[in-house]
Amino acid sequence: MQLYPLPALAAASLLWLGQPALAALHTETVDYRIDDETFSGYLAFDDSSDQPRPGVLVVHEWWGHNEFARQQAERLAAEGYTAFALDMYGDGKLAEHPEDAMAFAKADPERLRQRFLAAMAVLKNHHTVASDQIAAQGYCFGGSVVLDMARQGVELTGVVSIHGALTSAVPAQPGKVQARVQVYTGGADQLVPASQVAGLVEEMQTAGVDLTITSFPGVQHSFSNPAADQVGERFDLPLGYDEGAAQRTWDGTLAFYRQLFEH
Repeated sequence: MQLYPLPALAAASLLWLGQPALAALHTETVDYRIDDETFSGYLAFDDSSDQPRPGVLVVHEWWGHNEFARQQAERLAAEGYTAFALDMYGDGKLAEHPEDAMAFAKADPERLRQRFLAAMAVLKNHHTVASDQIAAQGYCFGGSVVLDMARQGVELTGVVSIHGALTSAVPAQPGKVQARVQVYTGGADQLVPASQVAGLVEEMQTAGVDLTITSFPGVQHSFSNPAADQVGERFDLPLGYDEGAAQRTWDGTLAFYRQLFEH
């Protein structure tokens, strides 16, 4: 694999409301290459300070690198992190139909790993990032990706899987996982049934992983995304936004990062 970073294509700085007077949110699109493929990520950070800070990778849902993923990066930047919403599909591909999303998400595991590591390198090398303090959070497909990166021993301080599938063809092995793991799932999620939750607990406990799982009773898949109800109705999918679960997930994720990084 060869990685060719490209200059940022766009940048913007704007005042972030509710933050201290001099705080500013800086965002930019960052293009990078893996062999002959181009990928576009979205970087966000508070540029009122030049002090190195923890970095957080944001991995999108199976629809692709969209506005929801970028919004999560901006929210993390407002909390003092440098966040990079990466692109797992390349060329800005976005799925318009679940069949397309399923096809995009079925890349082989080694290719997914290469794409994740390439984006991680972009984040680690950014001047605002403490390169030994990197976490990753993912949604749905992205939740599965970050769990698998932890299983493979990628050097992450922590990972957060939010309504992601919990099974893997290559389960965690004792001594392999370096990251602490948090999982948020819906108790009524038809795509992530209770058997997956129980299986993950057994897998991670056997492997000696520091794991915390929160299951929200009666909550469906994609509960953190306000567009879930509309998408579920459009494609007849068992999706549903839940404001309470979404807020508890966000609050729990931030508390997790504060513990990880003493931030």
